[in-house]
Amino acid sequence: MRIFLAAAILIFCTSLKAQSQPGYEVKATTDFKNAKMYLGTYYGKNKRLSDSAIADANGLAIFKGNTKLPQGIYFIVSPKYVILFELLMDEKQHFSLAYDSTKPGEIKFTGSPDNELFSDYTIFLSKVSPELNALQQQMKAAKTAADSSSAAKQLAAKAGELTTFRNNIVKNQPNSLLAKLLEIAKVPERPQMPKRADGTLDSLYPFYYVKDHYWDSVDFNNDMILHTPFFDSKLDEYYKYYVSPNPDSIINEVNYMMLASRENNDVHTYLLGKFTDKYINPEFMGQDKVFLFLFQNYYSKGDTTWLNEKQRKYIFDRAYSLMANQINEQASPLELSDTSGRALSLYNIKAPLTFVAFWDPHCGHCKTQIPRLDSFYTAKWKNEGIKILAVCTNDAVVDDWKKFIVDNKLNGWYHGYETPQKKAELAANKQPDYRQLYDIFQTPSFFLLDENKKIIAKGLSLEQYDELIAAKLKSLPVSQ
Repeated sequence: MRIFLAAAILIFCTSLKAQSQPGYEVKATTDFKNAKMYLGTYYGKNKRLSDSAIADANGLAIFKGNTKLPQGIYFIVSPKYVILFELLMDEKQHFSLAYDSTKPGEIKFTGSPDNELFSDYTIFLSKVSPELNALQQQMKAAKTAADSSSAAKQLAAKAGELTTFRNNIVKNQPNSLLAKLLEIAKVPERPQMPKRADGTLDSLYPFYYVKDHYWDSVDFNNDMILHTPFFDSKLDEYYKYYVSPNPDSIINEVNYMMLASRENNDVHTYLLGKFTDKYINPEFMGQDKVFLFLFQNYYSKGDTTWLNEKQRKYIFDRAYSLMANQINEQASPLELSDTSGRALSLYNIKAPLTFVAFWDPHCGHCKTQIPRLDSFYTAKWKNEGIKILAVCTNDAVVDDWKKFIVDNKLNGWYHGYETPQKKAELAANKQPDYRQLYDIFQTPSFFLLDENKKIIAKGLSLEQYDELIAAKLKSLPVSQ
Protein backbone atom coordinates (compact mmCIF):
# COMPACT_ATOMS: atom_id res chain seq x y z
CA MET A 1 0.00 0.00 0.00
CA ARG A 2 2.82 2.38 0.92
CA ILE A 3 4.64 1.50 -2.32
CA PHE A 4 1.47 2.29 -4.28
CA LEU A 5 1.02 5.63 -2.50
CA ALA A 6 4.67 6.53 -3.02
CA ALA A 7 4.38 5.76 -6.72
CA ALA A 8 1.20 7.79 -6.98
CA ILE A 9 2.81 10.74 -5.20
CA LEU A 10 5.86 10.50 -7.48
CA ILE A 11 3.65 10.54 -10.58
CA PHE A 12 1.60 13.44 -9.19
CA CYS A 13 4.70 15.47 -8.34
CA THR A 14 6.25 14.73 -11.73
CA SER A 15 3.04 15.91 -13.38
CA LEU A 16 3.03 19.09 -11.29
CA LYS A 17 6.65 19.72 -12.19
CA ALA A 18 5.88 19.35 -15.90
CA GLN A 19 2.96 21.76 -15.62
CA SER A 20 4.87 24.26 -13.50
CA GLN A 21 7.87 24.53 -15.79
CA PRO A 22 8.42 28.23 -16.48
CA GLY A 23 8.05 29.72 -19.93
CA TYR A 24 7.99 27.59 -23.06
CA GLU A 25 10.43 25.43 -25.00
CA VAL A 26 9.41 23.80 -28.26
CA LYS A 27 12.08 21.67 -29.92
CA ALA A 28 11.12 21.34 -33.58
CA THR A 29 13.08 19.07 -35.93
CA THR A 30 12.30 19.63 -39.62
CA ASP A 31 13.92 19.21 -43.05
CA PHE A 32 15.28 22.76 -42.90
CA LYS A 33 18.89 22.90 -41.75
CA ASN A 34 21.02 25.90 -40.88
CA ALA A 35 18.03 28.13 -41.58
CA LYS A 36 15.79 30.51 -39.68
CA MET A 37 12.45 29.02 -38.65
CA TYR A 38 9.44 30.74 -37.16
CA LEU A 39 6.70 29.99 -34.65
CA GLY A 40 3.43 31.81 -35.30
CA THR A 41 -0.14 31.93 -34.10
CA TYR A 42 -3.53 33.16 -35.21
CA TYR A 43 -4.84 36.42 -33.84
CA GLY A 44 -8.40 36.91 -34.95
CA LYS A 45 -8.41 37.02 -38.72
CA ASN A 46 -4.68 37.76 -38.83
CA LYS A 47 -1.50 35.75 -38.22
CA ARG A 48 1.33 36.77 -35.95
CA LEU A 49 4.89 35.57 -35.50
CA SER A 50 5.55 34.64 -31.87
CA ASP A 51 9.20 33.58 -32.02
CA SER A 52 12.06 32.61 -34.32
CA ALA A 53 15.00 30.20 -34.03
CA ILE A 54 17.93 29.02 -36.13
CA ALA A 55 17.74 25.35 -37.08
CA ASP A 56 21.09 23.58 -36.64
CA ALA A 57 22.79 21.14 -39.02
CA ASN A 58 20.36 18.42 -37.92
CA GLY A 59 17.29 20.58 -38.54
CA LEU A 60 16.62 21.21 -34.83
CA ALA A 61 15.19 24.64 -33.99
CA ILE A 62 14.46 25.46 -30.36
CA PHE A 63 11.79 28.07 -29.69
CA LYS A 64 12.23 29.23 -26.12
CA GLY A 65 10.98 31.99 -23.88
CA ASN A 66 10.69 32.88 -20.20
CA THR A 67 6.96 33.61 -20.33
CA LYS A 68 4.29 31.12 -21.34
CA LEU A 69 2.57 31.74 -24.63
CA PRO A 70 -1.21 32.23 -24.79
CA GLN A 71 -2.98 28.93 -25.37
CA GLY A 72 -4.42 28.22 -28.81
CA ILE A 73 -3.49 27.06 -32.30
CA TYR A 74 0.05 27.80 -33.49
CA PHE A 75 2.05 26.90 -36.59
CA ILE A 76 5.64 26.34 -37.69
CA VAL A 77 6.76 28.54 -40.58
CA SER A 78 9.54 27.83 -43.08
CA PRO A 79 12.38 30.25 -43.89
CA LYS A 80 10.29 31.41 -46.87
CA TYR A 81 7.31 32.18 -44.61
CA VAL A 82 5.27 29.15 -45.66
CA ILE A 83 3.16 27.52 -42.95
CA LEU A 84 4.31 23.91 -42.68
CA PHE A 85 1.85 22.57 -40.10
CA GLU A 86 -0.24 23.53 -37.10
CA LEU A 87 0.19 22.53 -33.47
CA LEU A 88 -1.52 23.25 -30.16
CA MET A 89 -0.10 25.27 -27.32
CA ASP A 90 -1.72 24.18 -24.06
CA GLU A 91 -0.60 24.37 -20.43
CA LYS A 92 2.36 22.06 -21.13
CA GLN A 93 4.64 24.18 -23.27
CA HIS A 94 7.80 22.08 -23.03
CA PHE A 95 7.73 19.43 -25.75
CA SER A 96 9.40 18.30 -28.96
CA LEU A 97 8.23 17.40 -32.44
CA ALA A 98 9.60 15.88 -35.61
CA TYR A 99 8.35 16.79 -39.08
CA ASP A 100 9.15 15.02 -42.35
CA SER A 101 8.05 16.89 -45.47
CA THR A 102 7.57 13.57 -47.30
CA LYS A 103 4.94 12.65 -44.69
CA PRO A 104 3.37 16.04 -43.92
CA GLY A 105 0.41 14.64 -42.01
CA GLU A 106 2.45 12.43 -39.70
CA ILE A 107 4.05 14.72 -37.15
CA LYS A 108 5.58 13.00 -34.13
CA PHE A 109 5.12 14.80 -30.82
CA THR A 110 6.88 13.93 -27.58
CA GLY A 111 5.79 15.27 -24.21
CA SER A 112 2.50 16.75 -25.43
CA PRO A 113 -0.58 14.49 -25.20
CA ASP A 114 -2.75 17.31 -26.55
CA ASN A 115 -0.69 17.49 -29.72
CA GLU A 116 -0.72 13.72 -30.13
CA LEU A 117 -4.52 13.91 -30.06
CA PHE A 118 -4.44 16.87 -32.43
CA SER A 119 -2.18 14.92 -34.80
CA ASP A 120 -4.67 12.04 -34.92
CA TYR A 121 -7.45 14.53 -35.62
CA THR A 122 -5.58 16.25 -38.47
CA ILE A 123 -4.76 12.88 -40.05
CA PHE A 124 -8.44 11.94 -39.98
CA LEU A 125 -9.36 15.38 -41.32
CA SER A 126 -6.87 15.06 -44.19
CA LYS A 127 -8.64 11.88 -45.27
CA VAL A 128 -12.26 12.93 -44.89
CA SER A 129 -12.00 16.51 -46.21
CA PRO A 130 -11.19 15.52 -49.85
CA GLU A 131 -14.10 13.07 -49.76
CA LEU A 132 -16.46 15.78 -48.52
CA ASN A 133 -15.26 18.18 -51.22
CA ALA A 134 -15.69 15.53 -53.92
CA LEU A 135 -19.27 14.83 -52.81
CA GLN A 136 -20.07 18.55 -52.77
CA GLN A 137 -18.81 18.84 -56.34
CA GLN A 138 -20.80 15.76 -57.26
CA MET A 139 -23.95 17.39 -55.93
CA LYS A 140 -23.29 20.53 -57.95
CA ALA A 141 -22.68 18.50 -61.12
CA ALA A 142 -25.74 16.24 -60.65
CA LYS A 143 -28.01 16.28 -63.70
CA THR A 144 -30.94 14.40 -62.25
CA ALA A 145 -32.85 14.58 -58.98
CA ALA A 146 -31.86 10.97 -58.25
CA ASP A 147 -28.15 11.74 -58.66
CA SER A 148 -28.47 14.82 -56.48
CA SER A 149 -30.34 12.87 -53.79
CA SER A 150 -27.75 10.09 -53.81
CA ALA A 151 -24.86 12.53 -53.47
CA ALA A 152 -26.69 14.38 -50.70
CA LYS A 153 -27.15 11.16 -48.70
CA GLN A 154 -23.48 10.25 -49.11
CA LEU A 155 -22.45 13.77 -48.13
CA ALA A 156 -24.64 13.66 -45.02
CA ALA A 157 -23.18 10.28 -44.05
CA LYS A 158 -19.60 11.46 -44.52
CA ALA A 159 -20.27 14.68 -42.61
CA GLY A 160 -21.78 12.52 -39.88
CA GLU A 161 -18.52 10.59 -39.62
CA LEU A 162 -16.63 13.83 -39.03
CA THR A 163 -19.18 15.00 -36.47
CA THR A 164 -19.00 11.66 -34.66
CA PHE A 165 -15.19 11.81 -34.60
CA ARG A 166 -15.28 15.30 -33.12
CA ASN A 167 -17.98 14.40 -30.61
CA ASN A 168 -15.95 11.42 -29.43
CA ILE A 169 -12.96 13.67 -28.76
CA VAL A 170 -15.15 16.01 -26.71
CA LYS A 171 -16.73 13.06 -24.88
CA ASN A 172 -13.61 11.02 -24.23
CA GLN A 173 -11.07 13.84 -23.78
CA PRO A 174 -13.22 16.66 -22.33
CA ASN A 175 -10.30 18.37 -20.61
CA SER A 176 -8.07 18.43 -23.68
CA LEU A 177 -7.35 21.70 -25.45
CA LEU A 178 -8.59 20.17 -28.72
CA ALA A 179 -11.98 19.40 -27.15
CA LYS A 180 -12.25 22.99 -25.94
CA LEU A 181 -11.32 24.31 -29.39
CA LEU A 182 -13.86 22.06 -31.12
CA GLU A 183 -16.54 23.31 -28.75
CA ILE A 184 -15.61 26.93 -29.46
CA ALA A 185 -15.78 26.34 -33.22
CA LYS A 186 -19.05 24.44 -33.12
CA VAL A 187 -22.29 26.11 -34.21
CA PRO A 188 -25.40 24.52 -32.67
CA GLU A 189 -27.39 22.32 -35.02
CA ARG A 190 -30.86 23.53 -35.87
CA PRO A 191 -33.49 21.37 -34.15
CA GLN A 192 -36.71 20.25 -35.79
CA MET A 193 -39.61 22.69 -35.74
CA PRO A 194 -41.82 21.83 -32.74
CA LYS A 195 -45.59 21.86 -32.89
CA ARG A 196 -47.53 24.60 -31.21
CA ALA A 197 -50.64 23.91 -29.12
CA ASP A 198 -52.81 24.48 -32.18
CA GLY A 199 -50.87 21.88 -34.20
CA THR A 200 -48.97 24.32 -36.44
CA LEU A 201 -45.19 24.21 -36.67
CA ASP A 202 -43.11 26.87 -34.92
CA SER A 203 -40.87 27.86 -37.83
CA LEU A 204 -38.90 30.44 -35.79
CA TYR A 205 -37.91 28.05 -33.01
CA PRO A 206 -34.82 26.56 -34.79
CA PHE A 207 -33.46 30.04 -35.54
CA TYR A 208 -33.83 31.30 -31.99
CA TYR A 209 -32.50 28.05 -30.57
CA VAL A 210 -29.24 28.45 -32.51
CA LYS A 211 -29.02 32.14 -31.63
CA ASP A 212 -29.61 31.50 -27.92
CA HIS A 213 -26.96 28.75 -27.76
CA TYR A 214 -24.43 30.15 -30.26
CA TRP A 215 -21.93 31.24 -27.60
CA ASP A 216 -22.57 28.55 -24.97
CA SER A 217 -19.04 27.15 -25.18
CA VAL A 218 -17.19 30.43 -25.61
CA ASP A 219 -15.54 32.11 -22.65
CA PHE A 220 -15.02 35.75 -23.58
CA ASN A 221 -12.59 36.11 -20.69
CA ASN A 222 -10.18 33.55 -22.15
CA ASP A 223 -7.77 34.96 -24.76
CA MET A 224 -7.42 31.45 -26.23
CA ILE A 225 -10.39 32.28 -28.47
CA LEU A 226 -8.29 34.89 -30.26
CA HIS A 227 -5.56 32.37 -31.10
CA THR A 228 -7.74 30.32 -33.46
CA PRO A 229 -8.56 30.74 -37.14
CA PHE A 230 -12.31 30.37 -36.58
CA PHE A 231 -13.41 32.68 -33.74
CA ASP A 232 -13.37 35.85 -35.88
CA SER A 233 -15.33 34.23 -38.73
CA LYS A 234 -17.81 32.77 -36.23
CA LEU A 235 -18.27 36.28 -34.87
CA ASP A 236 -18.90 37.65 -38.38
CA GLU A 237 -21.44 34.93 -39.17
CA TYR A 238 -23.31 35.61 -35.94
CA TYR A 239 -23.75 39.31 -36.70
CA LYS A 240 -24.62 38.56 -40.31
CA TYR A 241 -27.20 35.83 -39.81
CA TYR A 242 -28.46 36.06 -36.22
CA VAL A 243 -28.49 39.77 -35.34
CA SER A 244 -30.96 42.26 -36.77
CA PRO A 245 -29.27 45.06 -38.77
CA ASN A 246 -31.17 47.54 -36.61
CA PRO A 247 -28.49 49.53 -34.73
CA ASP A 248 -30.22 49.14 -31.36
CA SER A 249 -30.24 45.35 -31.77
CA ILE A 250 -26.55 45.40 -32.66
CA ILE A 251 -25.79 47.60 -29.66
CA ASN A 252 -27.44 45.07 -27.33
CA GLU A 253 -25.23 42.28 -28.71
CA VAL A 254 -22.07 44.39 -28.72
CA ASN A 255 -22.72 45.54 -25.17
CA TYR A 256 -23.13 41.94 -23.98
CA MET A 257 -19.80 40.91 -25.49
CA MET A 258 -17.95 43.97 -24.20
CA LEU A 259 -19.25 43.32 -20.69
CA ALA A 260 -18.57 39.58 -20.94
CA SER A 261 -14.92 40.21 -21.89
CA ARG A 262 -14.12 42.97 -19.41
CA GLU A 263 -11.94 40.68 -17.25
CA ASN A 264 -9.58 39.89 -20.14
CA ASN A 265 -7.83 42.91 -21.57
CA ASP A 266 -6.71 41.18 -24.80
CA VAL A 267 -10.18 39.96 -25.76
CA HIS A 268 -11.84 43.17 -24.60
CA THR A 269 -9.48 45.33 -26.66
CA TYR A 270 -9.75 43.04 -29.68
CA LEU A 271 -13.55 43.19 -29.67
CA LEU A 272 -13.55 46.96 -29.16
CA GLY A 273 -11.21 47.36 -32.14
CA LYS A 274 -13.18 44.95 -34.31
CA PHE A 275 -16.54 46.56 -33.61
CA THR A 276 -15.04 50.01 -34.12
CA ASP A 277 -13.65 49.03 -37.53
CA LYS A 278 -16.99 47.52 -38.53
CA TYR A 279 -19.26 50.38 -37.49
CA ILE A 280 -17.16 53.54 -37.75
CA ASN A 281 -17.95 53.52 -41.49
CA PRO A 282 -20.74 50.92 -41.61
CA GLU A 283 -22.09 49.02 -44.55
CA PHE A 284 -25.69 49.92 -43.73
CA MET A 285 -27.24 53.30 -43.02
CA GLY A 286 -27.66 54.21 -39.38
CA GLN A 287 -25.27 51.64 -37.97
CA ASP A 288 -22.74 54.35 -37.14
CA LYS A 289 -24.90 54.66 -34.02
CA VAL A 290 -23.10 51.52 -32.82
CA PHE A 291 -19.75 53.27 -33.14
CA LEU A 292 -21.08 56.24 -31.16
CA PHE A 293 -22.19 53.82 -28.44
CA LEU A 294 -18.65 52.45 -28.28
CA PHE A 295 -17.20 55.95 -28.23
CA GLN A 296 -19.46 57.20 -25.45
CA ASN A 297 -19.09 54.10 -23.28
CA TYR A 298 -15.43 53.24 -23.81
CA TYR A 299 -13.25 55.70 -25.70
CA SER A 300 -14.59 58.85 -24.03
CA LYS A 301 -14.12 57.18 -20.64
CA GLY A 302 -10.41 56.65 -21.13
CA ASP A 303 -10.18 53.29 -22.91
CA THR A 304 -7.60 54.61 -25.36
CA THR A 305 -4.21 53.51 -23.98
CA TRP A 306 -3.86 50.86 -26.71
CA LEU A 307 -4.26 53.42 -29.50
CA ASN A 308 -1.51 55.46 -31.07
CA GLU A 309 -2.06 59.19 -31.34
CA LYS A 310 -3.13 59.06 -34.99
CA GLN A 311 -5.74 56.37 -34.27
CA ARG A 312 -7.01 58.21 -31.23
CA LYS A 313 -7.42 61.47 -33.16
CA TYR A 314 -9.27 59.72 -36.00
CA ILE A 315 -11.71 58.00 -33.62
CA PHE A 316 -12.44 61.16 -31.64
CA ASP A 317 -12.78 63.34 -34.75
CA ARG A 318 -15.06 60.76 -36.38
CA ALA A 319 -17.27 60.56 -33.30
CA TYR A 320 -17.65 64.32 -33.04
CA SER A 321 -18.56 64.43 -36.74
CA LEU A 322 -21.29 61.80 -36.35
CA MET A 323 -22.93 62.99 -33.15
CA ALA A 324 -24.96 65.74 -34.82
CA ASN A 325 -26.29 63.76 -37.80
CA GLN A 326 -27.82 60.55 -36.52
CA ILE A 327 -30.91 59.01 -38.11
CA ASN A 328 -34.18 60.25 -36.52
CA GLU A 329 -32.33 63.17 -34.90
CA GLN A 330 -32.91 66.83 -35.70
CA ALA A 331 -30.73 68.16 -38.52
CA SER A 332 -28.34 70.94 -37.57
CA PRO A 333 -29.25 74.45 -38.81
CA LEU A 334 -27.67 75.62 -42.04
CA GLU A 335 -27.29 79.39 -42.27
CA LEU A 336 -25.98 80.12 -45.75
CA SER A 337 -25.83 82.73 -48.50
CA ASP A 338 -27.55 82.14 -51.83
CA THR A 339 -26.17 82.96 -55.29
CA SER A 340 -27.22 86.61 -54.85
CA GLY A 341 -25.69 86.98 -51.39
CA ARG A 342 -29.00 86.86 -49.55
CA ALA A 343 -29.49 84.85 -46.35
CA LEU A 344 -30.67 81.29 -46.85
CA SER A 345 -31.74 79.11 -43.91
CA LEU A 346 -32.54 75.40 -43.94
CA TYR A 347 -35.30 75.79 -41.36
CA ASN A 348 -37.09 78.43 -43.44
CA ILE A 349 -37.65 75.87 -46.20
CA LYS A 350 -41.13 74.41 -45.86
CA ALA A 351 -41.68 71.03 -47.49
CA PRO A 352 -42.96 67.53 -46.67
CA LEU A 353 -39.44 66.31 -47.41
CA THR A 354 -36.21 68.24 -47.91
CA PHE A 355 -33.26 66.80 -49.82
CA VAL A 356 -29.91 68.32 -48.83
CA ALA A 357 -26.97 67.90 -51.20
CA PHE A 358 -23.40 68.93 -50.35
CA TRP A 359 -21.32 69.19 -53.51
CA ASP A 360 -18.33 70.82 -55.20
CA PRO A 361 -18.49 71.99 -58.86
CA HIS A 362 -14.86 70.85 -59.30
CA CYS A 363 -15.61 67.33 -58.01
CA GLY A 364 -15.71 64.82 -60.87
CA HIS A 365 -18.31 62.61 -59.22
CA CYS A 366 -20.47 65.64 -58.43
CA LYS A 367 -20.48 66.64 -62.08
CA THR A 368 -22.19 63.33 -62.81
CA GLN A 369 -24.43 62.96 -59.77
CA ILE A 370 -25.85 66.49 -59.44
CA PRO A 371 -27.45 66.49 -62.94
CA ARG A 372 -28.80 62.99 -62.16
CA LEU A 373 -30.28 64.38 -58.96
CA ASP A 374 -32.03 67.04 -61.02
CA SER A 375 -33.49 64.34 -63.26
CA PHE A 376 -35.17 62.68 -60.27
CA TYR A 377 -36.33 66.08 -59.06
CA THR A 378 -37.90 67.25 -62.30
CA ALA A 379 -39.41 63.87 -63.17
CA LYS A 380 -40.98 63.04 -59.78
CA TRP A 381 -40.04 64.98 -56.67
CA LYS A 382 -40.91 68.51 -57.79
CA ASN A 383 -44.56 67.65 -58.31
CA GLU A 384 -44.73 66.17 -54.82
CA GLY A 385 -43.56 69.41 -53.21
CA ILE A 386 -40.12 68.11 -52.26
CA LYS A 387 -37.43 70.79 -51.98
CA ILE A 388 -33.70 70.53 -52.64
CA LEU A 389 -31.11 72.53 -50.73
CA ALA A 390 -27.79 72.28 -52.55
CA VAL A 391 -24.75 73.46 -50.59
CA CYS A 392 -21.52 74.35 -52.37
CA THR A 393 -18.63 73.09 -50.25
CA ASN A 394 -15.91 75.05 -52.09
CA ASP A 395 -16.17 78.79 -51.47
CA ALA A 396 -13.06 79.37 -53.60
CA VAL A 397 -14.94 78.60 -56.82
CA VAL A 398 -18.16 80.55 -56.38
CA ASP A 399 -18.17 81.75 -60.00
CA ASP A 400 -17.77 78.18 -61.31
CA TRP A 401 -20.54 77.09 -58.94
CA LYS A 402 -22.95 79.68 -60.31
CA LYS A 403 -22.04 78.79 -63.90
CA PHE A 404 -22.65 75.07 -63.25
CA ILE A 405 -26.11 75.90 -61.88
CA VAL A 406 -27.00 77.90 -64.99
CA ASP A 407 -25.44 75.49 -67.49
CA ASN A 408 -27.23 72.48 -66.01
CA LYS A 409 -30.53 74.34 -65.47
CA LEU A 410 -30.76 73.44 -61.79
CA ASN A 411 -33.96 75.44 -61.45
CA GLY A 412 -36.34 75.31 -58.52
CA TRP A 413 -33.59 74.37 -56.06
CA TYR A 414 -32.31 76.35 -53.10
CA HIS A 415 -28.60 77.03 -53.72
CA GLY A 416 -26.32 78.24 -50.95
CA TYR A 417 -22.79 78.31 -49.58
CA GLU A 418 -20.97 79.31 -46.41
CA THR A 419 -19.03 82.53 -46.95
CA PRO A 420 -15.43 82.90 -45.73
CA GLN A 421 -16.70 85.54 -43.29
CA LYS A 422 -19.22 83.08 -41.81
CA LYS A 423 -16.51 80.44 -41.45
CA ALA A 424 -14.23 82.91 -39.68
CA GLU A 425 -17.06 83.90 -37.35
CA LEU A 426 -17.76 80.28 -36.40
CA ALA A 427 -14.07 79.59 -35.86
CA ALA A 428 -13.67 82.68 -33.67
CA ASN A 429 -16.56 81.53 -31.50
CA LYS A 430 -15.25 77.95 -31.49
CA GLN A 431 -18.43 76.68 -33.09
CA PRO A 432 -18.50 73.72 -35.52
CA ASP A 433 -19.31 74.38 -39.14
CA TYR A 434 -21.50 72.24 -41.37
CA ARG A 435 -18.57 69.98 -42.37
CA GLN A 436 -18.40 68.61 -38.86
CA LEU A 437 -22.11 68.82 -38.14
CA TYR A 438 -22.98 66.87 -41.29
CA ASP A 439 -19.79 64.76 -41.51
CA ILE A 440 -18.87 66.21 -44.90
CA PHE A 441 -15.45 64.85 -45.82
CA GLN A 442 -16.33 63.72 -49.32
CA THR A 443 -18.65 64.97 -52.02
CA PRO A 444 -21.34 64.59 -53.00
CA SER A 445 -23.05 63.82 -49.68
CA PHE A 446 -26.82 63.56 -49.47
CA PHE A 447 -29.38 63.77 -46.65
CA LEU A 448 -33.15 63.38 -46.62
CA LEU A 449 -35.13 65.29 -43.97
CA ASP A 450 -38.77 65.10 -42.96
CA GLU A 451 -41.10 68.12 -42.67
CA ASN A 452 -39.71 68.87 -39.19
CA LYS A 453 -36.13 68.59 -40.46
CA LYS A 454 -35.39 65.31 -38.74
CA ILE A 455 -32.88 63.13 -40.61
CA ILE A 456 -34.62 60.24 -42.37
CA ALA A 457 -31.71 58.94 -44.41
CA LYS A 458 -28.09 59.58 -45.33
CA GLY A 459 -25.36 57.94 -47.38
CA LEU A 460 -27.69 56.26 -49.89
CA SER A 461 -27.53 56.15 -53.68
CA LEU A 462 -29.93 58.35 -55.65
CA GLU A 463 -31.91 55.28 -56.64
CA GLN A 464 -32.28 54.28 -53.01
CA TYR A 465 -33.36 57.78 -52.07
CA ASP A 466 -35.95 57.69 -54.85
CA GLU A 467 -37.40 54.42 -53.54
CA LEU A 468 -37.42 55.73 -49.97
CA ILE A 469 -39.10 58.98 -51.00
CA ALA A 470 -41.81 57.06 -52.85
CA ALA A 471 -42.45 54.98 -49.73
CA LYS A 472 -42.45 58.04 -47.46
CA LEU A 473 -44.89 59.94 -49.69
CA LYS A 474 -47.34 57.03 -49.51
CA SER A 475 -47.26 57.15 -45.73
CA LEU A 476 -47.83 60.91 -45.50
CA PRO A 477 -51.39 62.06 -44.72
CA VAL A 478 -53.32 63.36 -47.71
CA SER A 479 -53.68 67.13 -47.48
CA GLN A 480 -57.25 68.45 -47.45
